Amino acid sequence: MMNWQQLISNKRLGQEHRHPERHDDRTEFKRDYDRLIFSAPFRRLQNKTQVFPLPGSIFVHNRLTHSLEVASVGMSLGNDVAQQLIRKYPALRDTLFQEIGQIVATACLAHDLGNPPFGHSGEKAIQAFFTEGAGCPLQREVDPQFWSDITHFEGNANAFRLLTHQFKGRRPGGFVMTYSTLASIVKYPFSSSAASKKGKFGFFTTEKDDYRRIAEELGIICLSEIGEPLRYARHPLVYLVEAADDICYEIMDIEDAHKLKIISYEETMKLLMGFFDEENQQHIQQRIIEEGVTDNNEKVVYLRACVIGKLENECVRVFVEHEEEILNGTFQGSLIDHISSLQHDAYEICSKLSLKRIYKSKPVLDVELSGYQIMQTLLEQFIGAVVHPERFYSKHLISRVSSQYDIDAPDLETRIMAVIDYISGMTDVYALDVYQKISGISLPIV
Repeated sequence: MMNWQQLISNKRLGQEHRHPERHDDRTEFKRDYDRLIFSAPFRRLQNKTQVFPLPGSIFVHNRLTHSLEVASVGMSLGNDVAQQLIRKYPALRDTLFQEIGQIVATACLAHDLGNPPFGHSGEKAIQAFFTEGAGCPLQREVDPQFWSDITHFEGNANAFRLLTHQFKGRRPGGFVMTYSTLASIVKYPFSSSAASKKGKFGFFTTEKDDYRRIAEELGIICLSEIGEPLRYARHPLVYLVEAADDICYEIMDIEDAHKLKIISYEETMKLLMGFFDEENQQHIQQRIIEEGVTDNNEKVVYLRACVIGKLENECVRVFVEHEEEILNGTFQGSLIDHISSLQHDAYEICSKLSLKRIYKSKPVLDVELSGYQIMQTLLEQFIGAVVHPERFYSKHLISRVSSQYDIDAPDLETRIMAVIDYISGMTDVYALDVYQKISGISLPIV
């Protein structure tokens, strides 16, 4: 069984033997949070699609606002779990365990950091380029494990790489985050060769040893036998990060769809009221009247807050009740899967409506189709350039890539990965700009 005292460590990847002098009272986990907030990759999330196209006259969520909201819910989940478990285990009081709210919030900030432009369409474009596009012939020229990594390209694994990989000009250990924060980000703690049916995995081969070091230090249970692909149980705090994300994306997508008039006010209120029994529905309606809320958008906002609060309480209850299974690595599914039947049924109704009416709506499909084509073109041009770097056009393309990416490395795999790093790090707007320029659609104005 994993134990909390070992699982919560403020040791930093890349600075294991250093104890730098401190000039303020921030904890190491608060430093992780601040380091992310002020980082360029986090800032770039403001121009990455969440679900709907980037805002015109109506502002909807992007990856940045989504990540901030997930971090807020994650902080509440971690603090409430800490409070309840400290009552159960008094020995955890005045230890690093008390800071799990901060750790979860930081991991929530980073959970989408590795997502490429154009949401999940960007992920699919990278995978498809190598499995069914112009990148297919490269399979004969690279290692099978590397091929598995790039054909299963995953935003979660890319986030771990972004935080731990030593890019050119950066210090060893990447962001130099604490072990517990890094472990809390890895939703699928196994290599691509052990990927699930959905193709999910947690770290590329290049970062496998980093994750192994972290897992061994924290006492995370290894589930693989000798000779099998590397596979671990989840760090327990991953469940809280996942729950915060599940709560926010499902409920906030409903709110955004209402703002964009994809679903009506009546439908939205019915969906959100479904999370409460009749008595609580009447209480909420009475509160709306008493507080003088008359604007329909504000009524939706009020009810959305009530739903998030209810789901947060339910996920805390599930985590505490199933703590032993979670620490044993035997807990199955997500926390949302185990909430009370009333809330679970309401969540499933929202999920089905989202799949049918939101994620397949014309604005969303248009972004995915355009984004897919942009990504395919960028990959074809830049991968082609690193495969044939001696060509005139290749030299020009390579020279426009930032120096932090090892795009002129002697071995092909490193060059290919450098292109993936470069393109996956783009914002939607920047990807479109580069696409237009290299396609001759637009010319720079001097």
